[in-house]
Amino acid sequence: MERYRDMQLFAALAGQPSLASAARRAQVSGPTLVRAVARLEARLRVALLERSTQGVSLTDAGRAYLADCLRLLAAVDAAEASAKGLHVQAQGNLRVFLPLLFSRYVMAPVLADYLQRYPEVRLNARYHDYYPNLHDEGLDVAILVGELPSSSLIARPLGQVRQILCASPDYLNAHGEPRHPRDLKQHRLIANAEQVDWGFPGYPLKTRARLSCATVQGAINAALQGAGLVRCLSYPLHEHLHNGQLRRVLQAYEQAPLPVHVVYREGRNAPMRVRSFVDHCVAALREHPAFQLA
Repeated sequence: MERYRDMQLFAALAGQPSLASAARRAQVSGPTLVRAVARLEARLRVALLERSTQGVSLTDAGRAYLADCLRLLAAVDAAEASAKGLHVQAQGNLRVFLPLLFSRYVMAPVLADYLQRYPEVRLNARYHDYYPNLHDEGLDVAILVGELPSSSLIARPLGQVRQILCASPDYLNAHGEPRHPRDLKQHRLIANAEQVDWGFPGYPLKTRARLSCATVQGAINAALQGAGLVRCLSYPLHEHLHNGQLRRVLQAYEQAPLPVHVVYREGRNAPMRVRSFVDHCVAALREHPAFQLA
């Protein structure tokens, strides 16, 4: 039982930026989590965590073991739920909360595929860009971008996104590539407001936009046409970056990535329509190219 509990605690590291946040997620103290990892390392005779002055990160062995832990623990949960008769057919109303832009660029085919797989589920999707209260708003599942507020919700990590600065190759060939955020004051900037207020590590940039667009898609379209540099979250950009229509710049000055989670209530006691949707999102999104930008 101790080994199983240690695996559960180690699995809490998935998608967490630190041991402290993983401990909070597992609802244990930091030392308790550290002792659990130490027992696993002693049993496996391999280092799972790499400690440095910058913090703690998973080793290659740790990442592989974490993936195995998540798979095995999910299988145990599924077996227990099946024994309790909880794996009934997914059906009924499912209320889902989605970030507006994330849904537009990533979630639409995921939702369509889910509805095709589970024809007895009626999906009610809400699109907003704030952190909802699932209990108060009567929601079953939410996908959230950014650090999660402390709550009793169950969270499963999907990946990470980040703010990316980019421009078309034609623009960069004509105007040169910035080497430092201060260089941006000499460039044509595209933003969603007249005033540009972009934060870079150690350098806050405040200047005026050459072109202000009402929507993110409008700003991206302008950048594709060579109008200047645009900065936004990576998921609307991944296809343009992959096919070379846009080129990433100042990568060394990017802010820390933002985690993306699917969160829900009730845990293993959640109805099948909720658990099936969460599992579907995890399977569809963890390998999504929007999350593969390092």
